[in-house]
Amino acid sequence: MSVWNDLSNSSVKFDNAVYLSERATADRNFALAYFMREHSVFPANTDIHDILEFYFQCCSIEVTTRQMSVVAATLASGGVNPYTGKRVFKQSTVKHCLSLMYSCGMYDFSGEFAFIVGLPAKSGVSGVLMVVVPNVMGFAVWSPRLDSMGNSVRGVDFCKRLVQHFNFHNYDSMDGSNKKDPRRSAQYDQTDQIGRLLWATQHGDLTDIQYLFAQGLQMGLADYDGRTAMHIAACEGYLHILHFLIQKGADVNARDRWGRTALSEATDKEFNNIIQFLKEHGATN
Repeated sequence: MSVWNDLSNSSVKFDNAVYLSERATADRNFALAYFMREHSVFPANTDIHDILEFYFQCCSIEVTTRQMSVVAATLASGGVNPYTGKRVFKQSTVKHCLSLMYSCGMYDFSGEFAFIVGLPAKSGVSGVLMVVVPNVMGFAVWSPRLDSMGNSVRGVDFCKRLVQHFNFHNYDSMDGSNKKDPRRSAQYDQTDQIGRLLWATQHGDLTDIQYLFAQGLQMGLADYDGRTAMHIAACEGYLHILHFLIQKGADVNARDRWGRTALSEATDKEFNNIIQFLKEHGATN
């Protein structure tokens, strides 16, 4: 109870009626416990009845939806309660907890939830659903109507809609989607991508440039000096990158703050093949 108080930054309650109900209808839990003991899962001299009693008590702790959301936020921040700044769990403990939530936190729906929503979550037959977006936020929703697998119908629907709009799915970064990222402003995001584009160009990394294009980045964008990937590619002598940039709409005559073009860069370096290529595609000084 003390740990739950630290997790939720408030006083949680204990529901004795739920505890008695859990204990009275726990045939499967008893059976599983004896099955586990048969396979030497427990340490020597473990009292199964004490273990089960503790489990039933843990299942009978009562929290509000708001309290559960703070618990989720504490897990999202690596075990540190965002309200108090107190570390409740070690980071390794949170890692193990979230891994379990991701793999089996939604009963028999866990695999499909991981596939569709892609976030660690834990549901309860009360209709609660706790979800963690690691390093971002945690939230809880409560709606008692359950589906055939014991999960909140509206809670699951909310999670599906959430990841349709925001790139919170564990693998959203790989599919080139244009979902919103509330963690970053559009201006910061574009500036970061431009920097990555110019760095990739400087190092001749066409694969990363193609990835950025697939993410929706325009190939003709410039940094604060007006320098574009065209300038960098021409300066470095990367004909294959220039070919890709022009093919994807980059301005062959873009000028930086000093009035220089890609052709100016190639001329200074005496890259004759680059000069010829640029002129064939309309480049002028």
